[in-house]
Amino acid sequence: MVAGITVVSAATPAYSLTREETTVAPKDTTRVIDIEEVVVIATPKENNRLRQQPVSATSFSQSDMRNNSVTSVKSLSGLVPNLFIPDYGSKLTTSVYVRGIGSRINTPAVGLYVDNIPYIDKSAFDFNYSDIERIDVLRGPQGTLYGRNTMGGLIRVFTKSPFTYQGTDISLGAATYNNYKASVNHYHRISEKFAFSAGAFYEHEGGFFENVARNNEKIDKGDEVGGRMRAIWLPNENLKLDFTVNYEYSDQGGYPYQLTSLSENDIYYQDLKDDLGKVAYNNECGYMRHLLNGGLNLEHQADNFILSSVTGFQYLKDEMNLDQDFTRKNVYTMAQRQNSKTLSEEIVMKSKPGRRWQWTTGVSGFYQWLDTEGPVTFHEDGVNWLNNTINSNANKYMPEIPMGPTTSMKMIFSDVINGNTLNIPGLFKTPVFNTSVFHQSTFNDLFGAEGLSFTVGLRMDYENLKMNYNSGVNYTHTYSLSGDMGSRKITMIPDTEFSQDVKYEGNLSHDYIQLLPKFAIQYDFNKNNNIYATVSKGYRSGGYNIQMFSDILQNDMKSNNMSDVAQKTIETLDKMPSGMINEEMKQKIIGMMNGMAQKADTDVKNATLYKPEYSWNYEIGSHLTMLDGRLQADLAAFYMDTHDQQISRFAASGLGRITINAGKSRSIGGELALKAQITDNFSLNGNYGYTNSKFTEYISNYKDAQGKLQEINYNGNYVPFVPEHTFNIGGQYIFRMKSGAWLDNIMLNANYKGAGRIYWTEQNNAYQNLYGTLNGRISLNKGNGQIGIWINNALNTDYQAFYFESMNRGFAQMGRPMQIGIDLRCRF
Repeated sequence: MVAGITVVSAATPAYSLTREETTVAPKDTTRVIDIEEVVVIATPKENNRLRQQPVSATSFSQSDMRNNSVTSVKSLSGLVPNLFIPDYGSKLTTSVYVRGIGSRINTPAVGLYVDNIPYIDKSAFDFNYSDIERIDVLRGPQGTLYGRNTMGGLIRVFTKSPFTYQGTDISLGAATYNNYKASVNHYHRISEKFAFSAGAFYEHEGGFFENVARNNEKIDKGDEVGGRMRAIWLPNENLKLDFTVNYEYSDQGGYPYQLTSLSENDIYYQDLKDDLGKVAYNNECGYMRHLLNGGLNLEHQADNFILSSVTGFQYLKDEMNLDQDFTRKNVYTMAQRQNSKTLSEEIVMKSKPGRRWQWTTGVSGFYQWLDTEGPVTFHEDGVNWLNNTINSNANKYMPEIPMGPTTSMKMIFSDVINGNTLNIPGLFKTPVFNTSVFHQSTFNDLFGAEGLSFTVGLRMDYENLKMNYNSGVNYTHTYSLSGDMGSRKITMIPDTEFSQDVKYEGNLSHDYIQLLPKFAIQYDFNKNNNIYATVSKGYRSGGYNIQMFSDILQNDMKSNNMSDVAQKTIETLDKMPSGMINEEMKQKIIGMMNGMAQKADTDVKNATLYKPEYSWNYEIGSHLTMLDGRLQADLAAFYMDTHDQQISRFAASGLGRITINAGKSRSIGGELALKAQITDNFSLNGNYGYTNSKFTEYISNYKDAQGKLQEINYNGNYVPFVPEHTFNIGGQYIFRMKSGAWLDNIMLNANYKGAGRIYWTEQNNAYQNLYGTLNGRISLNKGNGQIGIWINNALNTDYQAFYFESMNRGFAQMGRPMQIGIDLRCRF
């Protein structure tokens, strides 16, 4: 027994309990204990432990997670080289960045598997970790074996086995900022053939940030409740059925985005200067989610191969509400309600371990039904802002008409959308179908050279995307035109009301094929030391920007309004006496009006579709165990070439976020991870990651205020949201008590982790410098009980967890302040 961890062997030929459910006690304790020596969990696709494969990876045991306060996927940020998961927003938002690539919205760049079942939608990535046994983080493309959306890497999560763990675990916790939680999990092995587990949890977060515009209420408070069940049946020694199901309900507040900057030209918002550096928005925000996941792992061990079938099902129903302008003005709000169902299946055959030729081959597929409702509502200030924008832009070009040798008349344009609110609804169905076939072979002792191996693999992915869209708006607007001759006002066109019905309804479909090869060569000096080189390709799937419809509709509203205005104005000009306005001026105004009324034919597919992103990763690395097992080192250096890179940004109007293909980038970097067992009681660990990620081909086009096409060249700029440096330094010391003492031992853990510099925008005009947080834990252990006292961000470091710009304003979410807590754990 090591730190309460037991073993489940992956290499056994059968499921006899005498071989699979065993406990390991290392003979030499003054050495680094490899997690995979202690907790070896079967996976359908690999035959070797991670440190015996040509891959850069990090693993966490239960004690590792507890000692480093890992309570969700976002907590892994900084603990893994070159892994950055900013903790902002809500559980909807899980943005994972590895080695220069990542995703804020839409499809992820890093995959997630839980008990070998893929989580297709990253809206489900942030779930409760109360029943987790181990986490693996693999870096670099894993597309050959795992397919789409693993171009940055893969996170594998494994829950506790009821064959391994017996009894009932109870955990209680409380922390500052009114946080508390509780969980209970029971594990029961009924016989040598059947075992089950069941558990439940509840957690309350009181919130860290106050909204000064809503009576200083804590806006990021939340509650979550859920549970998990697992059952394992061994009908015979060669067959295993493993069924899991879990459900979570989350209800969160949000979002703590503070105003950081205002444009000097943003006259409409200058009265918000007192809100700089504060969270201050008037409309309530939040996120609610129902999440259900289920799966069946079936494994059959034949004489010469292992056959696996993994069936997964995921149901997600959620609702996000945003005060999209994030100010105390009543401008506009946005909602997003998703209803998603995903069915996945994977069938894999692989060779038995220890063979000279090791191979894996399989087929997989999934179908996702996704219905999204995304209405945008302009409120009173928003309607006024739209009207002011329309009129100020139009009046900028309205001419003065000579009315004689010494006088002239300035034309005054007025066109307003009627009412205090404007609702733009949207209903979207975006189903996805994916299927693939793959094979990977490893040839050991190549050419008779013991320890030399070569791996080659190829995957073919086919994906079909569809979108059924229905979005539109009905409204009226009132237009008038007058003349200003100083003290005299002339009505040229009285108030005239027009009705408009702008609508987009239709269907789109798009498909593509991706080929994902992998090549690797490895030399094993012995079972604990090797060196490798790999070349592999990964890709992130494309999709549709459904939030783009608000932008399209707003542009159409402007052009339709101007079409009404132009028609009415031209009619009025034609009826004017020739002496009041000359023909030259008349034609000038008519030309201006027709120019303002021009409407471009919108190609919905081109406006909403973004292409897949793909990258080639070139890597060399080594896994080393030295000093009689007391020091473990993992090293890697990589070059990643990315094409059609997907970048998240706000639409030009500010109405929602979209994904665009930015062109090309390249990432150069390295990773180093060390573990050292100094004495039986004292151990150290640390890691460092370096990534230099820059755009190589990225030129963005936009229209200025005068409608002229302009270019911004981002070549040579750093890719946003990618830390140049990530690091973690940690240590553990155990005070062992004498036999019969009131405690078995006292365990001290501390770590200092950080990241930076992080550029937040493609322009590189906003960034977070290198920062770090100090964290610690004291654990008092007695038998099956533990009392832990912990502290996060002990130095109360001030840093930005997230930053974005919208409509010439900057917003940021700050990192969480110092928090102190206590938890109690026991097993009966």
